[in-house]
Amino acid sequence: MEKFTKLTGIAAPMPLINIDTDMIIPKQFLKTIKRSGLGVNLFDEMRYDDDGNEIPDFVLNKPAYRDAQILVAGDNFGCGSSREHAPWALLDFGIRCVIAPSFADIFFNNCFKNGILPIALPQEQVDVLMKDAEKGSNARMIVDLEAQTVTSSDGEVFAFEVDAHKKHCLLDGLDDIGLTMEKSDAIASFEQRVRAERPWV
Repeated sequence: MEKFTKLTGIAAPMPLINIDTDMIIPKQFLKTIKRSGLGVNLFDEMRYDDDGNEIPDFVLNKPAYRDAQILVAGDNFGCGSSREHAPWALLDFGIRCVIAPSFADIFFNNCFKNGILPIALPQEQVDVLMKDAEKGSNARMIVDLEAQTVTSSDGEVFAFEVDAHKKHCLLDGLDDIGLTMEKSDAIASFEQRVRAERPWV
């Protein structure tokens, strides 16, 4: 998993509440177990018309936001079913950070496991960042995980909370497998001891 330390990037404004996982990646794209290739179908029903053409007014189809790495969204982001394909699609598109007043719990935890930083901030702070994001590609935000701050293009700084363990995992690029591999020496030592004590097993 790619490490997350400090991100400077374009933020796309999506001031909708209750963006659920089916909106993020519709059910017809859940057949794959690959983490790559889903970005093209991110927000599929909002990005494309019935003929597969891009809808120009959708934020991620606008030239200023095609390379967005940060998403500023409304309350209760990631609600709905617990599909892990949702963070996969966001990450494959290039989104590394989502800022919102609140998140659905399962989606929130799945983000950390896939290298995405979800940041919950008070509504009034999200409103400031939303207006900043509306400035387009010239307005770049800075998300500093080590310092636990988000800095707007105007230099306004907002502090955020993050669980210490989840922070450690993102900073070091550790998913569940990576966490297990950190204990590889202890696992090998245990297996060697067990083989010596119980060779019949």
